[in-house]
Amino acid sequence: MTNRSTTMPGKMTRTEADHGVGLTETRRKVFELVIKAGQPVGAYRLLEAMQDKGTRVMPPTVYRALNFLQGKGLVHRIESLNAFVACTQHEHEHEGQFLICSDCGKSEELADESVSDMLREKAKAHGFTLTQQTIELRGLCKDCASE
Repeated sequence: MTNRSTTMPGKMTRTEADHGVGLTETRRKVFELVIKAGQPVGAYRLLEAMQDKGTRVMPPTVYRALNFLQGKGLVHRIESLNAFVACTQHEHEHEGQFLICSDCGKSEELADESVSDMLREKAKAHGFTLTQQTIELRGLCKDCASE
């Protein structure tokens, strides 16, 4: 299972127009590195990759870029891994469900609105106001399960 984003760096101009996103050079580089990783990637790994390319940045800069990208719906945070993945369905707002391989670490994003709606209704029935939902499912991807 790989996280294949439909947003590639060459298409960010369209993404910016669609979302009214103003990507600074640093935000663009962070976004490109998240896409390139193809699996959940942590902020410090992004920081190292940027420094390897000769860009001097401090950890807060990377975290601010990730928070911005997350706020615009371009990346998701995988809470249990403290990592980020590129959103594969950035065209519309959605709550994500993620399949995460326990062996290789790759992830796949699902955006099943029926699951999100059902959880919203269940929460409402209990008098709970849901403000965010991210579901992380762990197991083995097809490749790892066949080994």
